[in-house]
Amino acid sequence: MAAAGALESLKQLGRRGVGAPVVMLAMLAMVMLPMPPFLLDMLFSFNIALSLVILLAVIYVMRPLEFAAFPTVVLMATLLRLALNIASTRVVLLHGHDGPGAAGKVIEAFGEFVIGGNFAVGFVVFAILTIINFVVVTKGATRVSEVTARFTLDAMPGKQMAIDADLNAGLLTQEQARERRQEVREEADFYGSMDGASKFVRGDATAGILILFINVIGGFFVGMFQHGLPAGESARTYTLLTIGDGLVAQVPALMLSIATAVIVTRVSKSQDMGKQVIGQVFGQPRALAVAGAVLGVMGIIPGMPNMAFLLLGGCCGGAAYLMIKRERETREKLAEAVAEPSAAPAVPPERMELGWDDVASVDPLGLEVGYRLIPLVDTHQGGELMGRIKSVRRKLSQEFGFLVPAVHIRDNLDLGPNTYRITLMGVPMGEAEVHNERLMAINPGRVHGPLQGIQTQDPAFGLEAVWIEQGQREMAQSLGYTVVDPATVVATHLSHILQSHAHELISHQDVQQLLDRLAQTAPKLVEDLVPKRLSLGVVVKVLQNLLAERVPIRNMRSIVESLAENAGQSQDPGMLTAAVRVALGRQIVQEITGLGTEVPVITLAPELEQILMNSLSGGGVAGAAVEPGLADRLQQSVADAARRQEMGGEPAVLLVPPQLRPWLARFTRHVAQNLHVLAYNEVPDNRRVRLVQALGR
Repeated sequence: MAAAGALESLKQLGRRGVGAPVVMLAMLAMVMLPMPPFLLDMLFSFNIALSLVILLAVIYVMRPLEFAAFPTVVLMATLLRLALNIASTRVVLLHGHDGPGAAGKVIEAFGEFVIGGNFAVGFVVFAILTIINFVVVTKGATRVSEVTARFTLDAMPGKQMAIDADLNAGLLTQEQARERRQEVREEADFYGSMDGASKFVRGDATAGILILFINVIGGFFVGMFQHGLPAGESARTYTLLTIGDGLVAQVPALMLSIATAVIVTRVSKSQDMGKQVIGQVFGQPRALAVAGAVLGVMGIIPGMPNMAFLLLGGCCGGAAYLMIKRERETREKLAEAVAEPSAAPAVPPERMELGWDDVASVDPLGLEVGYRLIPLVDTHQGGELMGRIKSVRRKLSQEFGFLVPAVHIRDNLDLGPNTYRITLMGVPMGEAEVHNERLMAINPGRVHGPLQGIQTQDPAFGLEAVWIEQGQREMAQSLGYTVVDPATVVATHLSHILQSHAHELISHQDVQQLLDRLAQTAPKLVEDLVPKRLSLGVVVKVLQNLLAERVPIRNMRSIVESLAENAGQSQDPGMLTAAVRVALGRQIVQEITGLGTEVPVITLAPELEQILMNSLSGGGVAGAAVEPGLADRLQQSVADAARRQEMGGEPAVLLVPPQLRPWLARFTRHVAQNLHVLAYNEVPDNRRVRLVQALGR
């Protein structure tokens, strides 16, 4: 009760912001002022209670960073214990000759009851506790802290790159990315502080040993020469008191050392440590079955404790059987649930007529997964893919300027267990294999060493990658790899496909929605355009052309104004698209080059430009009259020039006459995906053009 009251008082002081100063003043008082035995009992009880609370808090905390104040707590608890050692030493040396109760009931209880009043037993118990604390727990925790701190600091650049990649892919918002970066910094600070806090614990264990021997020797001489006690009585009295004092200090010290070791060896995962340990140690039925068999064999050997071994072997075997049975039932239920949607319902003979409901509709966007990937999309099993897909849709909708259709997710037993497939209008656009229990380490091109795992490629960009175990994350990041989870792999692949096929996603209904939204602020503009001057189909085609050329349609007002202005001159979607691009020139160039005033461009040599102009004017189909050899050389030259621009950190821009721009945009679309083809009249007047290279024949 006293310890509980003291802890509650500390909480109240902490809320008022004066807890730390009060604790420091109390420690100074313990060091400088004599303490009565009753107060020592209160403080020793509080010290034991505090160490127990810290140990339990470490065990029940979900993630190490949730106890970020642990290094400071370790320092304060260590100083409190050392101050108590000084206070108790003063009392033992001054009043030890009065009997075992001179230093309080707690020290007396540990000296008489715990070790039975036998100082030889006390020495042995104290030595064992010290060896466990100093040699095993503290030394291991110190080493783990050093290694973890080094790996955490080395992995910081890789983690920052992973956050930036998720942000660019639309998997994170700006606020979420800011929180992730703050978490990375806090993690580095925490493990760096833990490296120093482990030294506090190690020094405390060393101090406990030295204090014991100093008190035994000092008490022996004080009892003999100052209080006139016989040598045997002096040795027995002061040794019992000193050992009791040492045990009172070593028990909470051991608990604090265990807490330090537990928190530095925990994996950064939001899960209760008890569930984590039980799930990973006792969650393998094969391991339990083999252990049960070994214990059973040992139990039938004559001379062994047969009953104990047979009982434990039976428990392990029974647990393994129950786990295997439960897993089999779960797989059967999952297979039934997966097969149920595709199973044909029993239809009575009199109701065999077909209807339109029997015609399957095609989903604009679909994601099919194998049965082992179902936990990725099942929120009840902790699946994160649904949330990631929602974030991708939100980001791309804001970027494109129209609502990206919902992704219809379903299982497909025809796929491999770890395979997923992305479909667009029912047509497969991408397929890859992911391992739900692993992480993908992507090689960005500057890693410092290889990794053990399943070699693969990033499905979105084709980079070299490795599927690694969960525990290899820190090592992979320290080597320069970008580490992502399976949900991020699928979401990034989906985002890449949507960006490449945005023009196929927008429908007539979407365009009508955009026009209706614009009509709320500019009703006359929309009314004059559709259907008076242009049909809805022509407007849809123009918007699809813009999206195919990676031009967002967010600025619907400027697009509609340009269409209304040029509708009287032409009804051709290609001509109208060129006119809209001129109206959006400032936006297009801004997204390519940013806020800079200079636009680095690649152009065509005059003779090549004239040849292409003549070929376009000579045939009905654009580019049909271009010589095949010239077309191949032109594609290769464009690809090489674009690659050089990207390696130099500048955007690849091909500046051509307006007549050539539509054909060259289609001609180079699959040669250099990051190439932007601009017409002369699309560059705003406030931008300066810098010629990088002129492509010849």
